[in-house]
Parts: sequence; C-alpha cells; structure tokens
Amino acid sequence: MNIGRAAKETGLSVKTIRYYEDIGLVDADRAENGYRDFGDRQITQLRMLAQARHLGFGLEECRQLLDLNADPDRASRDVRELASRNLEAVRAKIDQLRALEDELKSLIGQCHGDDAPDCAILNSLAGSIDPGSLRKA
Repeated sequence: MNIGRAAKETGLSVKTIRYYEDIGLVDADRAENGYRDFGDRQITQLRMLAQARHLGFGLEECRQLLDLNADPDRASRDVRELASRNLEAVRAKIDQLRALEDELKSLIGQCHGDDAPDCAILNSLAGSIDPGSLRKA
C-alpha cells in the first residue's frame, strides 16, 4: 500500500512515516514505479511505533522494541526492563508536573487579580521574584 493509505491504517501522519523511514525505524519496499510500498510487516511496525510513542517510549527505545519484536528468541525480561524504565521516566515527569502545579498555584495565590498593574505572576516571569521562595497557596 502507498504511504497515504499506510498513514490512514496506522493513525500516523505521512510526515511521521517518512521521518521513521529516514531514521531507519521502518524500511518501506519500493514498487516498480519507485513509490513506497508498505506491506503487512511495515504496517505492524508502524502500529507498534504509534502505540509505543503514545506510551512515552523514546525513539531509541522504539528501535529496541522493534528489534525485540522481530527476534523470535527474545527474552520477555528485556521488554519488561524497557517498559519499567519508561514507567520510571513517566513517574519523574509526573513529579515535575506536580512541582510545576504547586509553583503556579503559589503564583496565582500571590497575584491580587484586581485593577492594579502590579502582578506577582509577571514579576516572577521577569525574574523579580525567586519562584522557590513563594509561599504555598
């Protein structure tokens, strides 16, 4: 199938599929006319990539997952290890987002929100207030 149809089948954009091909994650066959030709193997790889990216796996991790999927002698512990590392990265991002949430709540709590021009949020963004010294809202 052509790249447009492959995009529809996998939910990926044509641009993303071309990028994955450029970096060697997927290798499309070529039809006699020189156009890309995606078969069942490539569609499976693209679907795996779409799902893995949705779950937060990086491109190199995706490459490892594709390699493991293609290896009939793989050990599931290797896949589990990749997923566990990804879970830890997701948890770290959640912690960062919670800290960001606390910081924003504090800034909002310090902003009077009235008709006066003075604003703790703008002062902080401009570097006039040390964000670490803000009280919890």
